[in-house]
Amino acid sequence: MDFSDWTGHFLSRGRGGAMSLIRRCTHRDTDRILAIINDAAQAYKGVIPDDRYHEPYMSREELEAEIGDGVAFWGYEEDGELRAVMGIQDRCDVALIRHAYVQTAQRGSGIGTKLLFHLTSASDKPILVGTWAAATWAIRFYEKNGFRLVSSEEKNRLLRTYWTIPERQVETSVVLEKRK
Repeated sequence: MDFSDWTGHFLSRGRGGAMSLIRRCTHRDTDRILAIINDAAQAYKGVIPDDRYHEPYMSREELEAEIGDGVAFWGYEEDGELRAVMGIQDRCDVALIRHAYVQTAQRGSGIGTKLLFHLTSASDKPILVGTWAAATWAIRFYEKNGFRLVSSEEKNRLLRTYWTIPERQVETSVVLEKRK
């Protein structure tokens, strides 16, 4: 599926009756996407290897390169404000969940799960997600949502096949998989 053309969305009432919407992000959302990613990535400080953490965690140029490489960003919006973002990328025989971040103040509210469900429901391919091995909260989140950790050998193969990341990141990451 070409996620760049997918226009599906989900409208509901959130906490306290607030209107919520899952929608495709546009270039007008760039500043907010960066703010959410860089806010949420503060959780990595002092957790992931120091040589992999930097501020900002994602620059505008990095975000634009990811979008240029086919990452389709979706957002969870509540009462007109984007509160979480998540990307999905078609990579031949699999789909990758990329850059999944929930605004720090919104963590634990269930919006990450809603966004993940929305994106994974759109694909009939196996879904892969890579994250830092030290980000135990992220691993638990994906496992709670039906993903399973792959072996270290399989992780290395998958990261080198489907991602373009430095070798140091391969060494310090895990991959989780959800089959359809």
